[in-house]
Amino acid sequence: MDNPHNGPILMIVRLNTSLSEADLMEKAHERSPEFQAIPGLLQKYYVRLGAGAGYGGIYVWDSLESLEAFRHSDLAATIPKAYQVVEPPQIELMDILFPLRSFG
Repeated sequence: MDNPHNGPILMIVRLNTSLSEADLMEKAHERSPEFQAIPGLLQKYYVRLGAGAGYGGIYVWDSLESLEAFRHSDLAATIPKAYQVVEPPQIELMDILFPLRSFG
């Protein structure tokens, strides 16, 4: 079967947490070096989804292979506990057709 993902991938993760925003941000800053070290992760944005709507991460991956390697990593497995996620996160993948500005 052909892989429709042949370039950069945008991944949006939406989650609800039992942490306060201050505690969530502290945890995110504490863990950021681990995310900076992930091969193929071009960028990650930590976002608030609106009043009472939870939080999320917007990831830009260089390829589906890098994304899949992360999904199967020990770091990915620690996310629910570290951020005290209260229900399964919503994950959406999108192919990036072209960027307005280049990644490099």
